[in-house]
Amino acid sequence: MSDLLNLIPNLIDGLLQTLNLFIIVAVISIPLGFLITLSVLYGPKIVQLLLNCFIYVMRGTPLLLQLMVIFFGLPLLGLKIDRFPSALLAYCLNYAAYYAEIFRGGMLSIPLSQFEAIKVLNIKKVRGYRRIILPQLFKTTLPSVTNELITLVKDTSLVYVIGLTELLKVGKTAANASASLVPFLAVGLLYLLITAIITLAVDVIEEKLEF
Repeated sequence: MSDLLNLIPNLIDGLLQTLNLFIIVAVISIPLGFLITLSVLYGPKIVQLLLNCFIYVMRGTPLLLQLMVIFFGLPLLGLKIDRFPSALLAYCLNYAAYYAEIFRGGMLSIPLSQFEAIKVLNIKKVRGYRRIILPQLFKTTLPSVTNELITLVKDTSLVYVIGLTELLKVGKTAANASASLVPFLAVGLLYLLITAIITLAVDVIEEKLEF
């Protein structure tokens, strides 16, 4: 019991690092993914081609490899980025690619009649998308976006490869020092707590989106 109490400060530090990475990546990658979707669907052909290649590479290679390439590979090209910004860059690019495909699927699932109605009723495009298309898109894609957010919480553990200390690394270090599974159990409970909070928050949002 005393070992667990002694572990709490380190667990809190690891939890804060995990939450910090999670929140920043979520705030950046979701809007970025949506912008990529719009560019893929409505941008010039060359932009569509380049972004589709970007999505293919990001989704087709492991996030761990992307982390290593950005942190260890870019300095070989004369571009050195610190550990945390490197993690942010890798995660934001990776998750933006996944969100872009989620939003693209959501856009394609909206009946063409909705887009045609905007034109027929002479509604300005921006207003029509904001009032008609985006609410449907958000509601349709919310479960998939939530799934990616939960995956992101767990994927934050990969930053150990570039020397960052996060929740799982704290637990592993403590488990090795004490030869006990208790630190791992504590870490598992914290991960479950985070995902439970995300799930409950999304449930509230879904109730408000009933239409």
